[in-house]
Amino acid sequence: LVERTAPAVVNIAVLQPSPTLQNPLLRDPFFRRYMGVPDAALQPTISAGSGVILDAARGLVVTNFHVVENARAVEVGLRDGRTFPARPVGFAPELDLAVLHIDAEGLPALPLADSSEIAVGQQVVAIGNPFGLGQTVTAGIVSAVERGLGPGDERTFIQTDAPINPGNSGGALIDLNGQVIGINSALISPNEGNVGMGFAIPSNVVREVMRQAVRN
Repeated sequence: LVERTAPAVVNIAVLQPSPTLQNPLLRDPFFRRYMGVPDAALQPTISAGSGVILDAARGLVVTNFHVVENARAVEVGLRDGRTFPARPVGFAPELDLAVLHIDAEGLPALPLADSSEIAVGQQVVAIGNPFGLGQTVTAGIVSAVERGLGPGDERTFIQTDAPINPGNSGGALIDLNGQVIGINSALISPNEGNVGMGFAIPSNVVREVMRQAVRN
């Protein structure tokens, strides 16, 4: 299962502006010296996340919006060692989804499952890039479906105990048929590590975002 599905899960490197640049005072060299902030703090930062190729013919990759938000540049890295610059095709910030395009041939891709048929207790595999270490596979079960994350948030998620850690965002939650049932998006943890409470955006939501991105 992993050998068949993992090649379609990609690493995403994101070049982002330095947080220091968000402070107008710290853009001034005088204030930086006064506050003891080195000029090196103005350099852009590189963060890592995950993504899934869902349309090989069009070169479309889905990830989380928060992975690529405010990005200056995005690069997609495949399991076979190839890397490609990516450009945005569509954003759905309220759903935490983004669709990217890469110009590449011979891409692997994964099909989307019908998330309305997911059952609590069924086995799943999560594939992503936690902590920027590289592609990592974990396994577990579906802990709950249509799980909300709190008042004011109308979204519902697939909850899983398959270990999901920072950097897994945008990666795939896969059933034993090799289909994507969700895009890993969030975790609940008191210490930013895994405690068996991860959340994925259901595949039917992802399908609709993909459809609109292609149509528009």
